[in-house]
Amino acid sequence: MKKTNFDAFLDEQLKDPAFAERFEAAGEAWDVALQIAALREKAGLSQRDLARKLKTSQQNISRLESPSYEGHSLSMLRKVAAALNAEVKVTIEPVAKRAMVAETRAKYAGRK
Repeated sequence: MKKTNFDAFLDEQLKDPAFAERFEAAGEAWDVALQIAALREKAGLSQRDLARKLKTSQQNISRLESPSYEGHSLSMLRKVAAALNAEVKVTIEPVAKRAMVAETRAKYAGRK
């Protein structure tokens, strides 16, 4: 498949370790948001329903499900998980910057 202008631009940007780090972090926030939304939907709950279970607002649930939100607290994630019959697992792994860039590139390339 031929590379688009965006693909070429992203490849160039990923050479910058700071950009690659931000790109990876955005992917992590996206993953958390999608997992919460998927579990909520699987449970047959609306954002409002989940908010009621957690004694919070629908806006807070919407924020947790937003890919741009990075303020997830471990205590809130545990509450959400418990309400959705799930568990929270956190993994912290050392990753060399070059390995992180290569991994991010491979992850992006797999989306084509």
